[in-house]
Amino acid sequence: MPIEVFMPALSPTMEVGTLSSWQVKEGDRIAPGDVIAEIETDKATMEVEAIDEGTVGRLLVDAGTEDIPVGRTIALLLEEGEDAGALDGYDTGAKTAGDPGADSARDGQDDQGGQGDRPAQAGASAASAPSPSPASSPAPAPADDATTAGPAPTDSQGRRVFASPLARRIARQRGIDLATLTGSGPRGRIVRADVEAAEPTQTQPAAAEAPPAVTPAPAAKPAAGEPADAILPPPADVPYEEVKLSGMRKVIARRMTQSKQTVPHFYLTIDVGLDELLATRKALNAKLDARGVKLSVNDFLIKASALALVQVPDANVQYAGDTLYKFTRADISVAVAVDGGLITPVIRDAGSKGLATISAEMKDLAARARSAKLAPEDYQGGTFSLSNLGMFGIREFGAVINPPQGAILAVGQGERRFVPDADDQPVARTMMSVTLAVDHRALDGAIGAQWLAAFKALVEDPMMMMA
Repeated sequence: MPIEVFMPALSPTMEVGTLSSWQVKEGDRIAPGDVIAEIETDKATMEVEAIDEGTVGRLLVDAGTEDIPVGRTIALLLEEGEDAGALDGYDTGAKTAGDPGADSARDGQDDQGGQGDRPAQAGASAASAPSPSPASSPAPAPADDATTAGPAPTDSQGRRVFASPLARRIARQRGIDLATLTGSGPRGRIVRADVEAAEPTQTQPAAAEAPPAVTPAPAAKPAAGEPADAILPPPADVPYEEVKLSGMRKVIARRMTQSKQTVPHFYLTIDVGLDELLATRKALNAKLDARGVKLSVNDFLIKASALALVQVPDANVQYAGDTLYKFTRADISVAVAVDGGLITPVIRDAGSKGLATISAEMKDLAARARSAKLAPEDYQGGTFSLSNLGMFGIREFGAVINPPQGAILAVGQGERRFVPDADDQPVARTMMSVTLAVDHRALDGAIGAQWLAAFKALVEDPMMMMA
């Protein structure tokens, strides 16, 4: 019996993915661990490794196909001793793993719709890496694509007529009523030969032959969580082009809408002096140069954020209905701009790590984020977020909380300002404005203010980060 390869769940929240490329072609012999395809999620491109041995019998989804549901059958493998004939009449019916309509061909197969902590497995396959040239991945013959086969037909009594996807497609093109045919395939399934041998008079009812009515192109639809009136047509007299949203952009739109609609934000802004931090950074970089380490201001801010959470544990929380999760470790999600959006890789337990370690981890995570090589465990989780737009010249801004976290710190540009000294005389200092966005369900203003005070003290006296 052919082995079905399912669309893998590469993260707990993944619902659909894009099949970037096939790394095998029909007829190839594969073994467990062989890379057979690459799947693109909203965050990264992951390699799919085979977990079964067999021969690639049929590729059911074209390379480049988007929005494939998790658990959908994407390929069929032939077991030892099987030939292409075993695929005749084999109907996946566009079903997904775990679908109650799945027939006995799936008996004994694992439901691969969700992999939990095994993000790189999909039915008979899955792993993690960049996307090679799509030219290296052959596309299956369109005639065999189950997605063009149409819905499963039924007879006059409403019972399903079992037919292969190819047979259904040919029957639809020729106007043949499958309910009038007798199948010669496995378990009486109608196959291509049965349809091709059918008489032209065995046609479908006239209603089924009627061409679909011509309707105007559908209007844009709001994303999940958006009100129906959120999407408006463009101005009639302004030229424009439509740009299809990437998977990442769709997820950002959905999550940020959810955040602003469901999370009661409030904002606290404070000015922080940077002169001591910049001097300490310069001195440390001079000493670390021989090791190839170059600390950034952001590395200090990550460390300070984590230590402030340790000092003010009531700020390191997550709202959960009638429960509040109070974390005992500070995992800092750091916003990184990538093509088409942003991603937040996580520095785990940042408070316990040295600045050089944080710097090395952050450089590695940022590089892999920009080349879509992050594994799910690199960006999932996090108890607090940091977003720094200071390098773009932004003086001050308010960030949107990244659910389900309780807060995010928005960091502005360090700039020279005149501030009063102890004698109330103006002195030029390097200052930075930071704004803490807080989930008021989980934190109150006093707790947010305490956290900012702790953060300010650490940044203005960076030697305390090393104590």
